[in-house]
Amino acid sequence: MRKLATAVTAAAALLAGPALEAKPRLTPQQELAKLLEGREPGKPTNCVSNSDTREMRVLDKTAIVFGWGNTIWVNVPKNAEDLDDDDVLVTKTFGSQLCSLDIVYTMDRSSRITTGFINLGDFVPYRRVPKPAKAN
Repeated sequence: MRKLATAVTAAAALLAGPALEAKPRLTPQQELAKLLEGREPGKPTNCVSNSDTREMRVLDKTAIVFGWGNTIWVNVPKNAEDLDDDDVLVTKTFGSQLCSLDIVYTMDRSSRITTGFINLGDFVPYRRVPKPAKAN
């Protein structure tokens, strides 16, 4: 019986360890700030190329971030409070660009029922700031 109690206590300690070490989850605003670290905003635009929208991230009630690498595009919708990072965004574009006037529906991931729509704002490019060259 003592061995069983020791085994249960050891198992509980092992399971609790990762929970104690887990990093606190960032808020969507903190996540956006982290994505923008080391980047400078460029001139806002109404449209971005569809190739720039392949990588998309929805930050709950905050913004939509497109792209990766040196340039990312941030769109803060007019109704950002309706953004849900668990919803799927369905866009209807007219041409080879996603524009602020295009229709963007939100859809529940599991039921596939349309839950609303998003009014896109301007797309702001954020480019990485080159690091200064080291002096020899």
